Amino acid sequence: MRNIIALALVSLLAFSCSSEKKMGNMVVTGQIKGLKKGTLYLQKLKDTAIVSVDSIQLLGDDKFSLTDNVESPVMYYLTFDGNTTPKKIMFFGEEGTITIQDDVENFGFKPVISGSKNQEVMDKFNEIDQQFKSKRLDYLAQDLEARSKNDSIKADSLAADYKKLVRRRFLFTTNFAISNKDSEAAPYIALTELYDANLYLLDTINNSLTDRVKNSEYGKRLSNFVSKIKETEDNETE
Repeated sequence: MRNIIALALVSLLAFSCSSEKKMGNMVVTGQIKGLKKGTLYLQKLKDTAIVSVDSIQLLGDDKFSLTDNVESPVMYYLTFDGNTTPKKIMFFGEEGTITIQDDVENFGFKPVISGSKNQEVMDKFNEIDQQFKSKRLDYLAQDLEARSKNDSIKADSLAADYKKLVRRRFLFTTNFAISNKDSEAAPYIALTELYDANLYLLDTINNSLTDRVKNSEYGKRLSNFVSKIKETEDNETE
């Protein structure tokens, strides 16, 4: 009888352990204030589709914990109820514990993210890049006003200044990526912000990356991207 009871306890313990959530090498934890009911999804891009790697249903508690195995630091998405809403939090996922604080009303607008070194690099870049984006909007507004008044001289002047702004942004982005050559955020920034830039700038960033970053997911993508551009240009000159 004792053997039967002991066997039953062992089986129950084994079942409990097998049903527990397996933790990956990255744990994303935090709080979405005001979110009392709903499902949070941890997602990432796989091939050409965004897939969910973990989820948690919240019922009366706005704190969460999600996990995944990260082979190479990449961009992740924290979404509310999957893809039914455009609201999402983008962050650089990497090995370790990452903490995200936000609220349901302004979800994804200004989340506080800590624990990711690559995200810290992205935050610094976005802070300065936002200034370029604001100036771009100012140029567009002034251009619309000039065109509405048929002021071609003003419109031409704005167009020339706008081109200078674009060049300054390209140079800033290039220098920023080179300054952070040991961060996986560097090739990601090059791929997402300089895809239409001069090949020289992309190649300069690619060559500056440390060996570790070159072998990362985004490092390999940047190398392939640069190689394809070179191949296309070589074919055009033949």
